[in-house]
Amino acid sequence: MDFRLTEDQRALRRGVRELLGRLFDREALREAVDTPVLDRGLWRELGDAGFFSLRLPEEEGGVGLGLPEAVLVFEEAGRVLLPGPLVATHLAAGAVPGAADGSVVVTSVDEGLVPWLDEADVVLGDVTGAVPVRSVDPLTPLHRVPGPGGAVGAGSLGPAGAPSVVPTRPALGGRLPATDGVLLTAAEQVGSAQATTDMAVSYARARSQFGQVVGGFQAVKHLCAGMLVRTELARAAVWAASVTGDAVEVAGAKLLADDAAVRNARDCLQVHGGMGFTWEADVHLHLKRAWVRAELRMPAARAEEAVAAGL
Repeated sequence: MDFRLTEDQRALRRGVRELLGRLFDREALREAVDTPVLDRGLWRELGDAGFFSLRLPEEEGGVGLGLPEAVLVFEEAGRVLLPGPLVATHLAAGAVPGAADGSVVVTSVDEGLVPWLDEADVVLGDVTGAVPVRSVDPLTPLHRVPGPGGAVGAGSLGPAGAPSVVPTRPALGGRLPATDGVLLTAAEQVGSAQATTDMAVSYARARSQFGQVVGGFQAVKHLCAGMLVRTELARAAVWAASVTGDAVEVAGAKLLADDAAVRNARDCLQVHGGMGFTWEADVHLHLKRAWVRAELRMPAARAEEAVAAGL
């Protein structure tokens, strides 16, 4: 099986990278950190660009692409730390009116946690008794649902708080949307792992110590090489799972992607040295987002059990 990207897929990735570079550059990221409120204008622009309707059939107003293309798009979103309940809104396109074009923000109960609850128009799952909890990531506000929490797609709470049933979109290509959500979250982690790898290499090339760039030291070379290997291994697993749709492969991809995102951010911090611990550096934002994503949509313990059962 050939897993190399087609020319159309490469063009899609380039286009999304250029779009996000225009809509959400580093200055916008830092502004979002200082004022953690969901940018509705940005959300609508993402909708207009087809971010949420990417996998809807063309006759339903979508782009008509598949899960492999969605993985490429979400990898780019993870690379720039694009905030908001992106996965939930994407999965709700076609089932929740307004989700596809970005006029409605959809979030969901996931592992007992609800990201961006106060900003969402529709919540998939039972959020009765949800209470705010302190999030390590300044760009992912969280609420916790007491007890086991609601299942994704079980119901919704609109702005007035009145519960109503929200139909879930049928499984795409025989896969459960929840499984797709795990893979798209893993894709975001891969994008973050790539970003911290690039940051570490760039800093190692520019920073001098003891009369030479720090990238010339063997210990730093090993850190950067390890980051590259983890990123490529996780990316290969995510891309392969997007093609096969196998649930066990999705679980394995999430494990590898979580590991790459968290460990790469930590190693990037080490390459930066003392600078990495400052608020001004972006390293901590990637590490904190990676920690949060690792606890959402199949954390390590459940992913390990899924892989073990499959083996």
